[in-house]
Amino acid sequence: MISSWRRRRADRRAGKEQPWGENRDMELTIPGHFRCPISLDLMKDPVTFSTGITYDRESIETWLEAGNQTCPITNQELKSLEPIPNHAIRKMIQDWCVENGSHGIERIPTPRIPVTSAQVSELLRKITMASELEDQAGCLKLVTKLKALAKESDRNKRCIVANTTGSVLSAAFDIFSKVSFDRNAAVLEEILSTLALLFPLDREAKSYLQSSASLHCMAWFLKCGDLSGRRNSVLALKDVLSLDESRVESFSKIEGALEALVKLIKEPICPTATKASLMVIYHMVSRSFPNEAIIERFVDMGLVSLLLELLVDNERSMCEKAEGVLDGICSSEQGIEKAYNHALTMPVLVKKILRVSDLATEFSVSILWKLICKNEKREEASVVVVEALQVGAFQKLLLLLQVGCADRTKEKATELLKLLNLHRDRLECVESMDFKNLKRHF
Repeated sequence: MISSWRRRRADRRAGKEQPWGENRDMELTIPGHFRCPISLDLMKDPVTFSTGITYDRESIETWLEAGNQTCPITNQELKSLEPIPNHAIRKMIQDWCVENGSHGIERIPTPRIPVTSAQVSELLRKITMASELEDQAGCLKLVTKLKALAKESDRNKRCIVANTTGSVLSAAFDIFSKVSFDRNAAVLEEILSTLALLFPLDREAKSYLQSSASLHCMAWFLKCGDLSGRRNSVLALKDVLSLDESRVESFSKIEGALEALVKLIKEPICPTATKASLMVIYHMVSRSFPNEAIIERFVDMGLVSLLLELLVDNERSMCEKAEGVLDGICSSEQGIEKAYNHALTMPVLVKKILRVSDLATEFSVSILWKLICKNEKREEASVVVVEALQVGAFQKLLLLLQVGCADRTKEKATELLKLLNLHRDRLECVESMDFKNLKRHF
């Protein structure tokens, strides 16, 4: 809008002709009361505070979000931090834009008025009341309206999050999930969809979603829901199960829950859902939650092969999560057995060292250590040692020690090097291109 006018003025100063007729050489000046006192630009959404000064909404909200509670011009303390839309000035600015359309000025659109804390609080009060009365239709209508407001702008979303919306919606989800999954599927799915916009949730909100009824409901969506329901469910589970081992165990016992998580990896909906599923599985197989029975179930579902295929050609975040899960699975005998028997195990793990990230390198070394050092007396270990040497593991690990790594990873890499060194005379090969773009940490 303004840039178009500025560009034309610059062209005129440079001696370029602009076919504007009689107004060709006219200087266009924005009226001072149309400019924001902070940004000095034409106001798109003028708002006024108790001091009587009008600002552009974006500029003054940036000022307030920085912790200021005074008027930037008068330095007086603001009695209310809720701005009042100045419709009169906005209409005058729009008329001025229309009058000067021939100069490249575009009419500013009429802005939508952002939601206020009072409006959010009233909506949440009605949602609480509707859920307590088990009014599915009424609650569905209210949650849909709340979600639309959250999607409308980032400012609305921040206001909604700040009013403990997550706790209210999670409590409503818990109430409806206790009644019936089938009968209340529509409102439950809408609540999950809205919660997906508000992550991460606070402790109170998580406590409602950690109830037995809520976990069973989310597992039901994972198994029987549509694509959107499955995605929102696994995103909620990722947030809810992150720090509570007892809830992780409870969820793992729900019939069909583990199979539904693996299905999201085998038949991906979107990268976000796949990553969330990997994180939920990681909480189940990590060292903080040692349960070999669960790991064996994942192995029987073919998860090791799926993880190795994910690692072949994927972006950083996906690789880190897949390697984290594989590291947990290789803590069990059955997981190690599957890793030994897969042709991709050694080439992929060695390739990821110093190629993806520090975390991926740490996981790769940990898995190699479990396969080679921790189980060196097994017959399969001698086979994978030769395979590791063939794909350049010795050089990669030696280079890792030179560029630096965490102490725990350094210990495992050193132990691996000692063992691999005993077999170097058997076979050794390295691809020098692996090190072409490597940079030291110091």
